[in-house]
Amino acid sequence: MPLPIERIDSEIKAAMIARDSLRLETLRGLKSALKYHQIDKKLDALAESDFVSVVQKQIKQRHDSIESFRTAGRQDLQQKEEAELAILKAFVPQGLSPEEVEALVKAAIVETGATSKAQVGQVMKAAIAKAAGRADGKSINAAALKLLGA
Repeated sequence: MPLPIERIDSEIKAAMIARDSLRLETLRGLKSALKYHQIDKKLDALAESDFVSVVQKQIKQRHDSIESFRTAGRQDLQQKEEAELAILKAFVPQGLSPEEVEALVKAAIVETGATSKAQVGQVMKAAIAKAAGRADGKSINAAALKLLGA
């Protein structure tokens, strides 16, 4: 599997050849966000986890924009954001099922020795590290609270 930046560069070239302006614009924005993250964190190279977190941040921004445009009645902009969202989702690993999230949280509870709702933060930290970008914090938190008897 090629490195994330190299993969994006090749996708940008393909979008240029295909004259797909939406895909090109989205990929250039993603590459810019990745470079900014690399500079901001003073990294020599991006790790897979950095790449996934930046892409997830871009996806979250698209979700927020879609909701804003939906409430404002701007269907044209909403559709554009949804198209960009579909392009970005191709760059994140396949998500975990609810059962897999629950199993991951159970393992994190055993690992941390958590017994009460007050320790949900420790469980969340361990579970998010194990999920490696394949599950969002909201679903991990819900599973942790359920399993800790909240």
